[in-house]
Amino acid sequence: MQFHRVQRRRAEVPIVPMIDILFILLVFFIVSTTFKKPREILQIELPTIREIPSETVTDTRSVIAVDATGNITLDSLAVPEGLLGAYLQAYQKQNPGRKLELEADRRLPLERLLEIWDALGKAGISINDVPARIKVGK
Repeated sequence: MQFHRVQRRRAEVPIVPMIDILFILLVFFIVSTTFKKPREILQIELPTIREIPSETVTDTRSVIAVDATGNITLDSLAVPEGLLGAYLQAYQKQNPGRKLELEADRRLPLERLLEIWDALGKAGISINDVPARIKVGK
């Protein structure tokens, strides 16, 4: 005996209208997006830090000071342009256990700061051992 079966409709997801809606949204986002224009000059100011009170510092460090124009002094001794690596190597030979500290002006160009770090690395001094103190220029 054959019973009448009710045919079930398969659940279908309407794909074509979904593709149409997706295409319309895509066109809308492409048309309404404003792209960033490349900046010719980036205005970057290095962050300033809080000064550590002198009572808490237990070891004395030699200071590599750099002003905004890029002039370098090593413990109040002026270092000529391009000779920082040689000065650091000679300084390490004269003061084998002495640690260094970098004091830089806030307006110092980043390229100059990277050159100083490169000279420290070439002299065999780890950059992690030289704390950098960024000072606000006057």
